[in-house]
Amino acid sequence: MRSLNQLSIKSKLIIMLLAVSGLSTLITAYLGYRSGQMNLTERVFNQLTSVRASKAHQIESYFQTIRYHAQTMGENPAIVSAMAEFDAAVEDLQTATVPPAANPALTTYYQQELLTRLAKVEEGTPILQSYLPQTAAGRYLQYYYIAANPNPVGEKHQLDRAADGSQYSAIHARYHPIFRNIIEKFGYYDMFLIDTEGNIVYTVFKETDYVSNLQTGPYKDSNLARLVAKVQTAKERDYAWIEDFEPYTPSYGAPAAFIAAPIFDGSTLIGVLAFQLPVNDINAVMTGNQSWESDGLGETGETYLVGNDFLMRSVSRFLVQDPEGYAASLRAIGVKDADITRIEQYGTSILQQRVQTQAVEAGLRGQEGTQIINDYRGIPVLSSYEPLEIEGLNWVILSEIDLTEAYAPIYSFKRQILVSATLLLLVVTLLAMGLAHLFVRPIQNLIASARKVAAGELDTISVLETEDEFGELGSSFNAMVRSLRTQTNLVEQKNQENEQLLLSVFPASIAKRLQRGEKNIAEDLSNVAVLFADLTGFAKLSASLSAYESVAILNDLISAFDEAAERYGMEKIKTIGDSYLAVCGLSIPYLDHDKRAIDFALDILGIIRRFNLERGFHLNVQIGINSGDLVAGIVGRNKVIYDVWGDTINLVSTLKEHCPPGGILVSDAVHQRLYDLYQFEAVGNLDANGSGKLSAWRLKSTRLPVDAEEIPRP
Repeated sequence: MRSLNQLSIKSKLIIMLLAVSGLSTLITAYLGYRSGQMNLTERVFNQLTSVRASKAHQIESYFQTIRYHAQTMGENPAIVSAMAEFDAAVEDLQTATVPPAANPALTTYYQQELLTRLAKVEEGTPILQSYLPQTAAGRYLQYYYIAANPNPVGEKHQLDRAADGSQYSAIHARYHPIFRNIIEKFGYYDMFLIDTEGNIVYTVFKETDYVSNLQTGPYKDSNLARLVAKVQTAKERDYAWIEDFEPYTPSYGAPAAFIAAPIFDGSTLIGVLAFQLPVNDINAVMTGNQSWESDGLGETGETYLVGNDFLMRSVSRFLVQDPEGYAASLRAIGVKDADITRIEQYGTSILQQRVQTQAVEAGLRGQEGTQIINDYRGIPVLSSYEPLEIEGLNWVILSEIDLTEAYAPIYSFKRQILVSATLLLLVVTLLAMGLAHLFVRPIQNLIASARKVAAGELDTISVLETEDEFGELGSSFNAMVRSLRTQTNLVEQKNQENEQLLLSVFPASIAKRLQRGEKNIAEDLSNVAVLFADLTGFAKLSASLSAYESVAILNDLISAFDEAAERYGMEKIKTIGDSYLAVCGLSIPYLDHDKRAIDFALDILGIIRRFNLERGFHLNVQIGINSGDLVAGIVGRNKVIYDVWGDTINLVSTLKEHCPPGGILVSDAVHQRLYDLYQFEAVGNLDANGSGKLSAWRLKSTRLPVDAEEIPRP
């Protein structure tokens, strides 16, 4: 094999080009793949975090709403009266004669309904006597409103009045339609009235906890019993507490959560109002009414809740969409068949699916963040998590998507990179061979090329075909020509960039004066219109977004404002955060500068309205318009800006500050010139920050993007 020193210049050049281009191609491909993977991961995590934050807000708002509702209902005079009347009526029935048919009817009902269903989901055999009502009032009312109720199971609440002629039934007929309407309208599963001794004197749904005692009865160890005890112990007005999900025997062992509030008659605690919370409403929020893909979660993404016992508090997407596949995935990771059977029998993963992942553990420690973990199915996922802020509940919300789906684009990108890199290396090889041949052309071409370069033809390339030192000379010459051309283009490009920069920062007339070398530029301007606008709601919006997202949104808005400004002959002076200052009549005088400013303001309102509709935001804008004289000039030496000042600017700032969101306030001078073209409403005199009172008018000739509040009359 020939040594490197024995190779011709052409061969050396080919080898050099192939080595450099091949290495750079491989490095670029790797960096591109890594960059794409990191960017995709960040984008997916941002999407998951956005969905998670939205769902968290909905769940927290939901529980806060039902907390307020329970507190309000507990203070409702109708609830207070109903509590007292039902309590007294149940007490009267303790000495009532129980119909002879009651005991066998209740025994049959419990055996066929409650015990049969409990045996399917609980270990062991339920004992009948431990569940049957022990008091006369309990047997009496359960007979008439459950066992003898003609409505089927699940519809016992449709009976308004039993045919027993008792005072209890008369009270029931008066209140029950109202309370049934409450749980139907607000989506509760059931509603309870419980006296101070723990007796459930009324329920809407009429399950087997009806007229049972939560202190001594069969459900004394339930979460409802603990909740009632907490409320009675607190003895506080305006109090409500939520008890977490647990299997609830009267609901056939299905998961149930409760919220309760005290009922006071004056200063005396007479009972407790409790609601059984609906599982379906929570699932509807977490699954987006089973519209995961429209929520941006793709084919494998889901958002769910986990309690401090590492059990789910909302249903799994995979159980809803593919129960058989879900069960198979659990069996594959060693979940017991008994646990899978309970999930299938209840039709839910709430309190059945254990989720003890790194993300859940971190969330229960009060942390929030994103990780790549194995989920409860043992499948790698991208997970975004945070603890929920719900008093009484220690829950974590998670938003996850399978890693394979999230990284599908990057896997495709990887294949494309390999194919592209191979093709690029082939092209570079052919190109290297061609360039090497061109660079060793005869030396005669070098002289001709040098003359062309001297004449200003910088595109000239010398082609020498020799294999000795002249080849190196030709390469050096070509390198010199390319460098000269690059520097020339760079100088020209910088000149163009500098000119474009001046035009983008300063008005055209000022930019030309700066290019001529003027330094101290100042001038008095008369008869110009000034518009000062301030976005409202943007600070609140940006608090929930990243810095990049906030800047992107603001850039879109300001760009739209700039385009509109050009149409109306307005010149932007500056933007300060979310404030926008523009002047009409600065470089080019206009006779209708006031009208142009108002038309531009109306266009701004339209831009804001379209922006809100397109993106679902709630932004607004305050706009002040004034006309008059001002001073403009270049301020600063190292870092210069073009600025305007004077009373006209101060007054338009006052108009903007007093303007309601979505409104346009103009000065008296603008009103006097345009009152015959636009409809104005007098606002009165505004305090002009030490400059006296400013007479202001509000433009009424356009529909506002958001209803603006009325400005108080002076």
